[in-house]
Amino acid sequence: MMASGKSDLAGWLEDQSATPGLKDAIGRTAAVCAQISALVRAAPLEGNAGSADATNVQGEEQKQLDVLTNDMMVGELSRCPEIAAMVSEEVPGLVFNEKADENAALVACFDPLDGSSNIETNAAIGTIFSLLKLEKPTARPEIPQVLAAARNQVAAGYVLYGPSTLLVLSFGSSVAIFALEPGGKDFLLVEEKAAVPAQAAEFAINMAYANFWDKAVSTYVEDCIAGKTGPRGKAFNMRWTGSMVADVHRLFVRGGIFIYPALAQAGRGEGKLRFLYEANPMAFLIEAAGGRALTGKGRIRAITASDLHQRAP
Repeated sequence: MMASGKSDLAGWLEDQSATPGLKDAIGRTAAVCAQISALVRAAPLEGNAGSADATNVQGEEQKQLDVLTNDMMVGELSRCPEIAAMVSEEVPGLVFNEKADENAALVACFDPLDGSSNIETNAAIGTIFSLLKLEKPTARPEIPQVLAAARNQVAAGYVLYGPSTLLVLSFGSSVAIFALEPGGKDFLLVEEKAAVPAQAAEFAINMAYANFWDKAVSTYVEDCIAGKTGPRGKAFNMRWTGSMVADVHRLFVRGGIFIYPALAQAGRGEGKLRFLYEANPMAFLIEAAGGRALTGKGRIRAITASDLHQRAP
């Protein structure tokens, strides 16, 4: 226990029925995210808030912090011998852990800095991560082995860098929320069994793409906008941050729905969110908190992964 009376992450992990390797992977992820939190806060002073003058594997503009945080995540998680390989939004192929045990069983997937387009406006951003268990442990998994492991998430979470730095974490049965202490080193437990509120009056979607939605999405949004006189019988508010971490975190606080659908637009037929390190871990968290995570045709977590950077609506 900490002086504040709050349990710290290390103590909480000791109470979980997780393997030592999984606990080590989570502990290292939290530690590097605490460092990223400090880096993000100092970015304007250090001159790291701008563009890196490069693009990632998705053709998106990389920010300097995208590159820095990716290097930090890879560097720290490479110290965990149970992690065989990593999948990052910022790297085209698998990143192998040269320090992995010969029977390493985990693959770490992450978006090191979600919502990085918000950096220059000082809006909320985050880190998303997922830990997959390989069917056959190995120090050097092949891509098909990693894709098959997507069905076997053993942990997922995100860190929200906002007014407070929050870690939201699940091993699958419940969701715990931790806050980074003011000193910036330890995450302290603030909610042990977070749940998505059953009733809500908010929806999050980017209205700029309304012309490209299918009929079901358009009808749903129109019903919300119709307010008390519409078919849903109450007034709704729309929210959109441009950071999946921030928009999904709102669901844990106020409920509602986050929608990033497939679009009738070139290259957007499967949506924009990446499956392995965005949609899949967020679906894991939402379902553990009593919510639903859908593509519009079925469960997100039922998707058969076919590419390291495939997208999902």
